[in-house]
Amino acid sequence: EATLDLAERRRIRSAIRELQRQELERDEETLASKRFRPERSSHRQDNKENWPQSQRLEEEQQAALAALSEQLEAITSVEELTKLLRAAGEYEERKLIRAAIRKLRAEEIEAVTLAGNVQGNQ
Repeated sequence: EATLDLAERRRIRSAIRELQRQELERDEETLASKRFRPERSSHRQDNKENWPQSQRLEEEQQAALAALSEQLEAITSVEELTKLLRAAGEYEERKLIRAAIRKLRAEEIEAVTLAGNVQGNQ
């Protein structure tokens, strides 16, 4: 605090900078270890009591989506699929319905293309 020697002041400042640098490195290492720590199935640990129930609900949802997928296979009208899409509430349901609509439209385009090729060959 009260030294007049410039060389000693430089040594003190450089020691302070070195301590600050070491502290920053420790903080960065701590942060990196927290950031890249393998996740410990936190969902189950956070909600141990409700985990079996949530697993059962997820299984039911998967079964409902499988049934919806089979139902969508039988529908051949884009209009019907669009109505279902508007009525669907869950993201996964809408995702399946949009995929079915894309598939039907692709089949329609393919059919029109084949019909055009047949007419062009005649």
